[in-house]
Amino acid sequence: MKLVRFGAPGAERPGILDTNGEIRNLSEVIPDFSGEYLSPASLDEIRKLNLASLPLAPKDARLGPPVADTHNFIAIGLNFADHAKETGQEIPTEPILFNKATTSICGPDDDVMIPRNSRHLDWEVEIAFVIGTRARYVDVQDWTKYIAGYCICNDVSERRFQSKRGGQWVKGKSAETFGPIGPWLVTPDEITDLDNLTMTLDVNGERKQTGSTSTMIFRIPTLLAYITEFMVLEPGDIVTTGTPPGVGTARNPKEFLKAGDVMELKIDGLGTQRQKVVDFKL
Repeated sequence: MKLVRFGAPGAERPGILDTNGEIRNLSEVIPDFSGEYLSPASLDEIRKLNLASLPLAPKDARLGPPVADTHNFIAIGLNFADHAKETGQEIPTEPILFNKATTSICGPDDDVMIPRNSRHLDWEVEIAFVIGTRARYVDVQDWTKYIAGYCICNDVSERRFQSKRGGQWVKGKSAETFGPIGPWLVTPDEITDLDNLTMTLDVNGERKQTGSTSTMIFRIPTLLAYITEFMVLEPGDIVTTGTPPGVGTARNPKEFLKAGDVMELKIDGLGTQRQKVVDFKL
């Protein structure tokens, strides 16, 4: 299934793509894609629905992030071997974890806003997974029991905040609109080869990133087991798993985003995102 949330920011409703690629409104079936409604049992009930009997969403409806009430937005640093190489850093021996503020989450096609005092705004196409069942001390062989689905994440980053302002990476990763998620939450049964998905990102129509989940250092089962050694993950929590090579800060010369730029991100089976970069506004 490809699950969506549509509507104005803060007023999104749950939906599902039908066989024609149109959004069917699920708001009379479930209140939202959060909490218990992301569990395997709840998703199985949605699978049984006759989608043709559900009302269509407005054709011009905005897409919001496909999950609601996210408590933890965890990211993995330097998790693609070819990306670690382009940055000149050693391959990590354990996953590098950092937080993105949940207030950074936005829809897949929402504008990305340049924060105040930003100079080095950068892009990162990533595959993220969403928790469907409360996860603590997960055994790696049981990982499939806990994941509701997968989606694209643009781990937008301000590199000067990240590396020159001291402390944790969270400073460069958490501004509002720095976490476009979606367009869909794709359930695991739709993904035939999780370890061989092509990932791309274009800026203004020019290819910047081309990669594959095949070069991930720590795969999703390992990441889930590892993270839950240190914290409990709840339904709706998002883990974004790292980026392939081609980020702006690693290019020669370095490239950074400016107002008016347009990013387009694609991952096999997970759809497309498109964001315009805009100046800061209150």
